[in-house]
Amino acid sequence: MTFLIEKYHFKTTSLLEGLPKNEFRLLKDNMSRKEIKKGKLLYKENSYSKGVYILRKGKIKIYQTNKDGKEQIVYIYSKGESMGYRPIICGEPHPVSAAALENSVVSFIPRYYFQRVLENSLVLSNRLLVNLSHEFTVWTNKISVFAHQPVRERVALSLLILNKKYSNDNNPEKPSVINISRNDLANYVGTAEETLVRMLQDFKLRKIIRTEGRKIIILKPKELELITDLY
Repeated sequence: MTFLIEKYHFKTTSLLEGLPKNEFRLLKDNMSRKEIKKGKLLYKENSYSKGVYILRKGKIKIYQTNKDGKEQIVYIYSKGESMGYRPIICGEPHPVSAAALENSVVSFIPRYYFQRVLENSLVLSNRLLVNLSHEFTVWTNKISVFAHQPVRERVALSLLILNKKYSNDNNPEKPSVINISRNDLANYVGTAEETLVRMLQDFKLRKIIRTEGRKIIILKPKELELITDLY
């Protein structure tokens, strides 16, 4: 059987693509560009959504913080993906915080205009329904694996997901360069940083990965697929 990385990361579908001209124009005319410096918050856990963000450049992590201040990164968004619409739809606060992993740029659509279009748009409603259904499947798959698999398997799967996230759209054959701190990667895997470093060192000795400072280059993705034991 073939390993399907698509089961563990979102398929990027533009919220604006295919909208009727009047709906697209209303959102486009009221959209603003925001630059988010590395480490800065986009929104905070338990706050109410001010609008929808479409990531144009960079990487955004979403995470929860426990009572001891420890982060658990639940997802990393990349170019083209959208954030902030789920709390608007259900009328609840953000269940997570969002912060820039690197200098990033987003397009921001205020809540008022997004809701105004959503109330009358069959296209946008259907698009959100498809996105939410797909995202629910991804969350379920990831939670199931990360709850039951040993650390080694979780590290391998995390590297495969990030390998896809950091891939070069203009040159997909070129190896991805995963540029993420060991602390953030450990928080994504759900393990101690010391444990993560040992796993990476083992993968490095086996020539599955190469490192350049904090950067990680996947040399043998098929070896990581075998380690995950997921099909």
